[in-house]
Amino acid sequence: MATKKTSNGGNLGFEEKLWQAADKMRGHMDPAEYKHITLGLIFLKYISDAFEERHKNLLSLVSNPKSEYYVREEQARYGVTEDRDEYLSENIFWVPKDARWPHLGASAKQPTVGKIVDDAMVAIEKENPKLKGVLPKDYGRPALDKHTLGELIDLIGTIGLGDAESRSKDILGRVYEYFLGRFASAEGKGGGEFYTPQSVVKVLVEMIEPYKGRVYDPCCGSGGMFVQSDKFVEAHGGRKGDISVYGQESNPTTWRLCNMNLAIRGIEGNIGSHHADTFRQDLHKDLKADFVLANPPFNVSDWKGELLREDVRWKYGIPPAGNANFAWVQHFIHHLSPNGIAGFVLANGSMSSNQSGEGEIRKNIIEADLVDCMIALPGQLFYTTPIPACLWFVTRSKKNGKFRDRSGRTLFIDTRKMGDLIDRTHREFSDEEIMKIAQTYHAWRGEKGAGEYKDIPGFCKSASIGEIRAHGYVLTPGRYVGAEDVEDDDEPFDEKMKRLTAKLEEQFSESAKLEKVIRKNLRGVGF
Repeated sequence: MATKKTSNGGNLGFEEKLWQAADKMRGHMDPAEYKHITLGLIFLKYISDAFEERHKNLLSLVSNPKSEYYVREEQARYGVTEDRDEYLSENIFWVPKDARWPHLGASAKQPTVGKIVDDAMVAIEKENPKLKGVLPKDYGRPALDKHTLGELIDLIGTIGLGDAESRSKDILGRVYEYFLGRFASAEGKGGGEFYTPQSVVKVLVEMIEPYKGRVYDPCCGSGGMFVQSDKFVEAHGGRKGDISVYGQESNPTTWRLCNMNLAIRGIEGNIGSHHADTFRQDLHKDLKADFVLANPPFNVSDWKGELLREDVRWKYGIPPAGNANFAWVQHFIHHLSPNGIAGFVLANGSMSSNQSGEGEIRKNIIEADLVDCMIALPGQLFYTTPIPACLWFVTRSKKNGKFRDRSGRTLFIDTRKMGDLIDRTHREFSDEEIMKIAQTYHAWRGEKGAGEYKDIPGFCKSASIGEIRAHGYVLTPGRYVGAEDVEDDDEPFDEKMKRLTAKLEEQFSESAKLEKVIRKNLRGVGF
C-alpha cells in the first residue's frame, strides 16, 4: 500500500508489519480465515491494553496516601483494582485475568496456545454480554499452525493499541481500516463484499451530513458507514449519542466483525441479535431513518425475488428476480423518514438499464421526484471490481425548509477524471476532491455558507425532470454535464495547422531514422 497522504490519513508505520505477520498464515489458510484470526487478536490486545492502563491508574490511586482514593489495606486495594464497575464506568471492557494479554503473551510458545486464546475469548464474552457470540473462537483447531500463531501474538504484543494516547488517536480504528482494506484486496471479489473504500464512504457522509438522527445501513458489512458517520458528528462538535445506528448483515462472520468494529469505537448500535437476510427478514421493519447509507452487493441474481412479488416495499414496480439492484433502491426509499435522505452505491447499469422492467421502476422513481443527485465514479475505487460504479442520493422532500426548493430538478456530478492511483490497481479520492464534490452539492441545495452554485461543463449540471425525460430517463451524469471547456489559445487556425504539420514532418523524419537504426541492429545479430 502506498504511504502517501490520502483521505485515509496515511499509514501509521506498524500496520505493514502486522500485515506481513498475518500474511505468513496464507500457507495454512485462505484470507477469509486469517482475517478473523488476526483481527480477533488485535481486538483482544486493544481491550487488554485499555484494561491494564486503567488497572495501573487505579493501583496508583489506592496506593498513594495523598490521594483521596487511598486504601490502607493491601487486600482492599486488590478489591478496588478488580472491581468490574471501575472499568465499565470508564467505557472499558472488563477483562478476566486469564484473558489479559500478559498471560497470552507468556503462553505464545506453548503448543496449547490456541486453546488458551479460545478460552480467553469465551471468558470475555461471558463477562461482557454485548460481545456474546461475536468473538472468533477457533484458534485451537488442529489446522491452525501454532508456531505461526505464537509469532503473530509476539508481534502484536510489541504494539500498544489500547492506551489513552492510542485511543485518542483512534489507532485501533485505523489499524482495523487498514486491515479490512488489505484483506479485501487479498480476497478479491468475495472479500470486498464487507468493505467499502473509505474515500467512497467519506463522499457519502460529507454529502448527506448525518449530524443528528437515525442512521440506517441494511447491508452494513463491517460497519464502515456507521464509523464514518460517528467521526463526522465528532468532527462537527457533536456527541456520539447524537446519532442512533441501525443495521443488518446477512453474512454471519461479517456480522461479528461489524460488532467488533463498533465495540472498539464505543458506538452503540442495533444491528440485530443475529445475522439475517434484509429482503426476507427485515429486522427493522418499522424503522423510518433520517439517513440511509449503504453499499449493497451489485447485481445479485439469487436474492429470491420470486418469493417477494407482493412485498409492500415495491411501490414503484416489482424488481426483477434476476437482479436485486432496484429491490435495494426501493428498500432504502421505504425506510426513509419524510425528510430523510439516502446515499448509496450501485452498479452503473442501474442508471440506464431497461431490462426486466428496471427502466420502468427508474422512471417511476424519477417522476416521483425522489432523485436528488447522481454521481459517476471513476474506475478502480473498489476492491471487488475494477469497473466504475455510481452514487445515488434520494430524498422524500426536496422542499425541506432547511434548503432551497429543488422540486423537479436533479444534480448530476461526473467525477470520472478524479482520484489518484495509490497502487497499480486501486484509486482514492483526496480530501480536497471529496470536499469539492460535497461543496458542489451543498451549494446546489442552497445551504448557508456553501456559496453560489453554477453548472460547470464536464463536472456538474442541474437538470430538470423534462431534460431527464428527453434522455429516456437515463441518469448517467455524462449525458448531462457535457464536455469541459477547453481554453482557446487564440492561435489562428491556418497558422496552427502549418505549425502542427511541420512538427509532424519532423517526427516522421525522426521515425524513419530510427527505423533504419533498428533494422541495422537486427541484421547485426542475424535477423
